Amino acid sequence: MPKILIVEDDFEIAALERDYLQIAGFETELAKDGEEALKTIETENYDLIILDIMLPGLDGYSILKELRENSDIPVILLSAKSEDIDKIRGLGLGADDYMQKPFSPGELVARVKAHLARFERLTAGNIKTKETKFEVRGLEIDRGDRRIYVYKKECVLTPKEFDILLFFTENPNRVFSKEYLFERIWGLEALGDSDTVVVHMRRLREKIEPDPQNPRYIETVWGAGYRFSI
Repeated sequence: MPKILIVEDDFEIAALERDYLQIAGFETELAKDGEEALKTIETENYDLIILDIMLPGLDGYSILKELRENSDIPVILLSAKSEDIDKIRGLGLGADDYMQKPFSPGELVARVKAHLARFERLTAGNIKTKETKFEVRGLEIDRGDRRIYVYKKECVLTPKEFDILLFFTENPNRVFSKEYLFERIWGLEALGDSDTVVVHMRRLREKIEPDPQNPRYIETVWGAGYRFSI
């Protein structure tokens, strides 16, 4: 049974999330603040974390940043903030998803299921291709260790940024819409959020492109989507 950690200081919201997830067949645990969350993460193994941004003490951004130093576990950020900058910051730090409060509990459960299924497929694939490496136009991709090198220099990517780049390098010269990428990379059919894709593409280009304003790897095909050309 997948185990979910809910980090939320509002007990009513945390209880609502817990109840819906337990009905869906998940085991859940609650942490009311950042310090408790980090201590719990150090001693327990979780399959996914639902993380509120606005917490007493350590905020969600700080927890996410520390978590991403040694873990690729899926993280869904929750926030009452509606500004794009908050979403960009969260996704840039390595969150897999971002949901604004108030949200539909049913949609939260659907997103949890999608991210868990995606992560399971990903880790299973890595076991099969543990030693597999390949190079495309100066980009060296290591599937097993999930590392990317740009002209021999390692570039640190978030889990989703790596997934996007791997997908493009494995499917060159084809145009993919933002909606298709969201469904393919995030695994969330009918819940597409094109803004999430745009944010990740921007961050990815800032890391791998010599000139992000004039990308040489991932091109924008106006009105259609994105393409990795070789």
